[in-house]
Amino acid sequence: MKSNTLTPRDLFGNQVRYTVPLFQRPYVWNKEKQWEPLWDDVRTVAERILENKEAQAGETRPTEAVPHFLGAIVLDQMMVRTGFIQERHIIDGQQRLTTLQLLLDAAQLVVQEHGTQPDAAALQSLVLNDPDMASTPEQVFKVWPTNYDRAAFAAAMDDSVTVTGELRKTRIVKAHTFFVSEVEEWADIKGDPDKAKYRLNALGLALREYLRLVVIDLEPGDNAQVIFETLNYRGAPLLAADLIKNSVFKQAEAEGLDVELIYETSWKRFDSDHWRAEIKQGRLKRPRIDSFLNYWLVMRKTHEVPADRIFTDFSDFASYSDWSLSQVLQDMNHHADVYEELDRFHWTSTAGTFAYRILDVMDQGVWVPVLLWLFGQPRSLLPVEQLDRALSAIESWSVRRMVCRLTTKGINRFGVDLLKHLDTVEVGEAGDAVSRFLASREGDSARWPEDQEVIAACMSEPMYRRITRARLRMILEALEDDLRTPLAEEDHCVRASLTIEHVMPQGWREHWRLPGQDAPGVEELKRDQLIHTLGNLTLVNNRLNPALSNRPWTDGEARARGLGERGKRSILHEHSVLALNSDIENRWREDWDESVIAERGLDLANRITRIWPGPAADLWDQDSSLDGAEESGGFREEE
Repeated sequence: MKSNTLTPRDLFGNQVRYTVPLFQRPYVWNKEKQWEPLWDDVRTVAERILENKEAQAGETRPTEAVPHFLGAIVLDQMMVRTGFIQERHIIDGQQRLTTLQLLLDAAQLVVQEHGTQPDAAALQSLVLNDPDMASTPEQVFKVWPTNYDRAAFAAAMDDSVTVTGELRKTRIVKAHTFFVSEVEEWADIKGDPDKAKYRLNALGLALREYLRLVVIDLEPGDNAQVIFETLNYRGAPLLAADLIKNSVFKQAEAEGLDVELIYETSWKRFDSDHWRAEIKQGRLKRPRIDSFLNYWLVMRKTHEVPADRIFTDFSDFASYSDWSLSQVLQDMNHHADVYEELDRFHWTSTAGTFAYRILDVMDQGVWVPVLLWLFGQPRSLLPVEQLDRALSAIESWSVRRMVCRLTTKGINRFGVDLLKHLDTVEVGEAGDAVSRFLASREGDSARWPEDQEVIAACMSEPMYRRITRARLRMILEALEDDLRTPLAEEDHCVRASLTIEHVMPQGWREHWRLPGQDAPGVEELKRDQLIHTLGNLTLVNNRLNPALSNRPWTDGEARARGLGERGKRSILHEHSVLALNSDIENRWREDWDESVIAERGLDLANRITRIWPGPAADLWDQDSSLDGAEESGGFREEE
């Protein structure tokens, strides 16, 4: 390798073209992290040049304008016939080179309209090659980005048109628009025209002569891919997907495949903002594409894949499996469709209910590889009944363990073991296989709790304090739906919007004193524990005012204490559109005490064992479902 420190004039001044190889990622720089800091640095240099000119004019000692270092780029020389525009591949640094071109063109546009012709021509020579030397229209551009960004780049760099439609939303066009706006504001083009020309001249000089890049030219025999991976995978913030893309298209080139066609049909979707956007995965946020590749590799390799080994594990899979590159990409895209569909399941379906309860509320992404496997099967091989049975079993196993507060340690390994088991059974029996597998596990780390254990936990555990609000609300929502009979689609309660309320209030001492008790004692401590159990919890449409929430149970008690006409039961009547509250109002009109809480707790606990049937219950037949849904929110049979 050879390195030189060059200015933009040195880099772009000749008839030259820097192209971004197809295997590299799309343009990802943004305003906050890159455009604004770059513009601030360039503006500072331009203002130093202005100060220098003013000092010289006043015959005082000038302040030297210090050049600004932009970073390093790595280039690979391409073989081009003599007389044609020279071409180099950008191995590293495409983001800064693309951004620099957008800034140069934005400045050239403003200078062309408000500066001098020589200054405009000097900048234009840095963004466009001589059209007479270009063998194709795009060869006039000094930089040519990867496929995904080419239309936006060409539109942004064409100063004769106004960019419209979807291209206006691209990062490249937004960057160009940002730089035009900043240059216009800094030059004060709406003020003194001569002053604007003066300032734009300094800006042009700063852009051409006072920026520096370290340019590393590869020599024959240098491995561009290894250098790319070394510079980026071991420090710079490239996605795992970017490294995989690099590897895939290098392999495609080596095999003589049509890389343009492969990109359009098998990779272009992954370069979109949708796939590169960050999503929550556990406690962290990760790009959607990296999360998907992680889950897909777990499914295909049936072992855990740490986040920092996605690229390595993909390389191993692509190299040592019996699949061709085309088969790998086809399988990736098929399961990418499945992965996107997880967000679109109809919320009343078994699949939609599972996604809400297990993926969203319980945040158990460990099951996503299993879902990719299940929903990736053709419906001709895996009937809806078996699919729903698998989801029902997993949901019951997860919820029952949560209610009994059993450990989640090792759950990732458990999910991998289930995938290995599914690879050994007939696809058409996957639902039965999942149920049998879960029922066969032993020990606190994996067992499926029986009914009596679930009932005991519901009766005694202070769930309000030991289960997160979102998860406890999910259990109460399921109970609400179970109480609504018959359960039509429009009868499901609205998820994730209701508030958990204590029937006997947490501040019960104000108006709910124990009979015959004037001082704290054992019975009060028992009540403090009991009020947080399931039997004393309900849902309301909005949080009750504490003054209302703490009232005595009956209207008579409220009047006797001078608290108005309504007691807590009448206030809950306002929320009787919810079946949980109608049930309370109808069954316990006169008293709400420890015996009632225990009675209702037992009733709700038994409902939970029916909603989420356990391993001992012979309920895993074609009619079983989690939520009364008649069909899955899954996929149509593959054609």
